[in-house]
Amino acid sequence: MNRVVHFEISAEDTERAAAFYRRVFGWNIDKWSYGDREYIVVMTAERESTEPGINGGMVPRSREFVPASGTNAFICTIQVEDYDATEKAIIEAGGRVAVMKYAVGDLAWQGYFHDTEGNMFGLHQAFSK
Repeated sequence: MNRVVHFEISAEDTERAAAFYRRVFGWNIDKWSYGDREYIVVMTAERESTEPGINGGMVPRSREFVPASGTNAFICTIQVEDYDATEKAIIEAGGRVAVMKYAVGDLAWQGYFHDTEGNMFGLHQAFSK
């Protein structure tokens, strides 16, 4: 199968966006240089981690922002241990709720948010078994 192996977050203000994701999810976000190019790398886990998931990058937004919705965006969902605590951290860091928390059958809590740049992302907390 073809798997998603990398994501990119576009941002009007990459420093503001990086601060948001560091604060809410504890991600490591750093500028890396590749020859004469610079790229912002987003590590969602340590390099040696065997935990499921992917790492990505962040890029300056190159054109006028069009607000994302489920119909015009490829949305990434982040698995968390405590949905309510993470939602609170998102709001405190300048994010906002896009779709309120709802149950996915008897499997998990799910909801959607906008980051400080207007990008939409999902939040997912599996129910304990």
